[in-house]
Amino acid sequence: MAEHESLEFGKADFVLLDNVSMEEFMANLKLRFEKGRIYTYIGEVVVSVNPYRAMNIYGRDTVEQYKGRELYERPPHLFAIADAAYKAMKRRNKDTCIVISGESGAGKTEASKYIMQYIAAITNPNQRAEVERVKNMLLKSNCVLEAFGNAKTNRNDNSSRFGKYMDINFDFKGDPIGGHINNYLLEKSRVIFQQEGERSFHSFYQLLRGAPDSLLRSLHIQKDPTAYNYIKVGGQIKGNLTFGVDGDVTLIDNTKLVSVLRDLLSTKEENVEKALLYRTVATGRDVIEKQHTEQEASYGRDALAKAMYERLFCWIVGRINDIIEVKNYDARVHGKNTVIGVLDIYGFEIFQNNSFEQFCINYCNEKLQQLFIQLVLKQEQEEYQREGIPWKHIDYFNNQIIVDLVEQQHKGIFSVLDEACMNVGKVTDEVFLQGLNGKLAKHAHYTSRKLSPTDKSLEFDRDFRIRHYAGDVVYSVVGFIDKNKDTLFQDFKILLYNSSNPVLKAMWPEGKLSITEVTKRPLTAATLFKNSMISLVENLACKEPYYVRCIKPNDVKSPLLFELERCRHQVEYLGLLENVRVRRAGFAYRQTYPRFLQRYKMISEFTWPNHDLPSDKDAVKRLMQGCGFDHDVAYGKTKVFIRTPRTLFSLEEQRVEMVQRIVLFLQKVWRGTIARMRYRRMRAALVILQAYRRYKVKSYIREVNRRFKNVRSMKDYGRHVKWPTPPKVLRKFEEALRSIYNRWWAWTLIKGLSPEEALQVRAKVACLEALKGQRADLGLQRAWEGNYLKRDSPDTAASFTLVSSELQRKDKFMRVLFSCNVRKINRFHKAEDRAVLITDRHLYKMDPLKQYKPMKSIPLYNVTGVSVSPGKDQLVVFHTKDNRDLVVCLQGMVPANENRIGELVGTLLSHFKSEKRKLQVNIVSPIQCSMNGRKCTVIVEPKINQSHPDFTKSRSGYILAVPGN
Repeated sequence: MAEHESLEFGKADFVLLDNVSMEEFMANLKLRFEKGRIYTYIGEVVVSVNPYRAMNIYGRDTVEQYKGRELYERPPHLFAIADAAYKAMKRRNKDTCIVISGESGAGKTEASKYIMQYIAAITNPNQRAEVERVKNMLLKSNCVLEAFGNAKTNRNDNSSRFGKYMDINFDFKGDPIGGHINNYLLEKSRVIFQQEGERSFHSFYQLLRGAPDSLLRSLHIQKDPTAYNYIKVGGQIKGNLTFGVDGDVTLIDNTKLVSVLRDLLSTKEENVEKALLYRTVATGRDVIEKQHTEQEASYGRDALAKAMYERLFCWIVGRINDIIEVKNYDARVHGKNTVIGVLDIYGFEIFQNNSFEQFCINYCNEKLQQLFIQLVLKQEQEEYQREGIPWKHIDYFNNQIIVDLVEQQHKGIFSVLDEACMNVGKVTDEVFLQGLNGKLAKHAHYTSRKLSPTDKSLEFDRDFRIRHYAGDVVYSVVGFIDKNKDTLFQDFKILLYNSSNPVLKAMWPEGKLSITEVTKRPLTAATLFKNSMISLVENLACKEPYYVRCIKPNDVKSPLLFELERCRHQVEYLGLLENVRVRRAGFAYRQTYPRFLQRYKMISEFTWPNHDLPSDKDAVKRLMQGCGFDHDVAYGKTKVFIRTPRTLFSLEEQRVEMVQRIVLFLQKVWRGTIARMRYRRMRAALVILQAYRRYKVKSYIREVNRRFKNVRSMKDYGRHVKWPTPPKVLRKFEEALRSIYNRWWAWTLIKGLSPEEALQVRAKVACLEALKGQRADLGLQRAWEGNYLKRDSPDTAASFTLVSSELQRKDKFMRVLFSCNVRKINRFHKAEDRAVLITDRHLYKMDPLKQYKPMKSIPLYNVTGVSVSPGKDQLVVFHTKDNRDLVVCLQGMVPANENRIGELVGTLLSHFKSEKRKLQVNIVSPIQCSMNGRKCTVIVEPKINQSHPDFTKSRSGYILAVPGN
């Protein structure tokens, strides 16, 4: 069913084989391997063949091809199974797990790395920093664990010598937020012994090759691996801790090493030596120190080395868990925390010499195969029968009998081994083998040389053979008892608990117990491992499993060689052919009716949003008939079964399309609801605002009315009344109201004035508009007389009256606007005393020394403007149309300091306004004017010794010198 691969690469899914036979299966597997296609499906199981070479199929572009795709939309790949597990977790909010199984060297560890890499690549689209930190920790933890837990074996250069199960926790958005690692059965015997051609854990060699000399010196070690008996079997021994005998006394050969151990263990030298040579034993109430034999001392040394390394490894796993575990996560606040588990555990092993570790490892694989059989084969067939679906039974090998052979109470191999370890007296591995022969003599999957005397492949009193699901394995019982007891003398535990190194101390909490307190026998290694395997299988069984079945194509790590019989054997014991038969006969997908409706009810009008049919089963039938898939579906008692994934993909596509429409509909409804809520809030706020504004307006108007109610009867008509502060909305209204009041107040004041007083008020208003803020003293506080020549010069007042009467008769003017004595500049640029008489028709210049004889008159219509300075001087320049300006300075005032410039300007402006003519008033310094057609400048300069104002000629015009302060 997988797309995008032509038939030249074989069938991408073994379910598509024309005939389900071992020959066709192997031919297809071989063809795909030779064509570089290392992944093939069996339904939703990925079969992976180790290519033994780097392949460019794991980059970012490949990740994008599989991201969000259904399983069969792309060629088979690990990324597809990882994406399927991730989607199942997100869609159904269900925990999933990926179980990776196969022989040692089949590529399980690399497969788990690529799966982790893919999950990291497709999560956290928003690039949240905390999620990135968690992802980096999850990925980088592999390097540390491989360094301390992997080793080179004859079958695999990077063999995992421990089992690892990692849970990755995801938040409700599908982003990783943490994880937890469980480790199983570290092969600690490798610390002290390796078979020919194999090595110890990588960390030893990495330390010797990569550590700086200063660190090596502090650890008292050198770079040559052959110097150490533990990591080079048969090598030249230099500086290793060994024991000798002097009579009946056991001694340490090189006592200098005791001080080295003291430094490394951060404890006392005498305590180290004592723990190596003596054992404290409690006999009733008495505590005695028993000296070790040479053999016992060597055993204690090796047990200490193994235990320390195992505790170190568990401490490293614990430290990693402390960092990556989910913290401060509250499901009520953050949503459900879902999990994807990845199991990378040692594969089935058959070595030249198979001991206790291989027995445990192969038992682990039996448990995982049992889980696979239960979930994929047995449960599938039982479910069809339970649901009443027509089904042809398929035979398969159920390895429950082998699991029982190992773990059954009182009869199993583990039980016999534990019983032998608890016997009092001299207990040997041969006694254990005799116990097996006695209890398992009739078991079809167990034999030994005693039970099969003619089988020369087995040694007497040493070997027994188990017929595993993966083949026959011969085990040597040598070391079974010691490895199962896993004895470490309490003296060593106390020694390390009392270390000043806090890490070492934390690794040995039971060291705080004295010999007399240690009464309960600890669980054996077999029991601990059995319990952990049962717990692991229970954990996996409660999750939705996805499988990667790894196959090793040859034993020489060649990228070209496909050993047919070698691979056929793995296909047989992995049960892959039975898996194909079950998948061919069965259905790709099944789900309970309520859950199926919950996911797909939106694609049918009969089921959305809820159906009114008699049952959920009827509703599902109506839905599938409406979609045209009735031919590809079977209906069980509680579940619907879909035969081909293509139907499921089509349902998913229709669901995605409808979800988009539903989301848009929900968004529309929700946005409409939000808009209506917002509208109601705005409307309510507006009503409140309008009511408040009305209240503020009414309050303001009432207050204005209260304050100004009796202004007519007030002495100043309300000028002293303070206006209330208006609300913002009434600021312009207040301005208009003030304007109305001011007009009323002004009208009230002037309506009782005589015509002469009214003229004076208008002149003062005109003066104020023109000069306010420009000159300091405008003379507004006094009465304006206008015709000042009578008052200023009483001796010549009669002459002036006679002349003005004659001019009125001759020129027919109506009234005198202004008159005053002045200092004037004549046409010869000289200053002389004159008088100025301004009527409503002319401006007259008079000679006060000749009884005010008129010198020359200027028609008032010929005056275009008036310029005055901003100072206290009495300078006035009358601008005319013919550019013959008149420059004068008022003088001879009585009283002497009276300022009449404001009165002159205001009177002229008022008169011009009454005649609807414009008079330009300038307040500048210096003043620009035109004398006899020539442009000039008049400057005012105060002088201290000046007694009265006077003009002098300057280069640019004239200077008016005025008395200084």
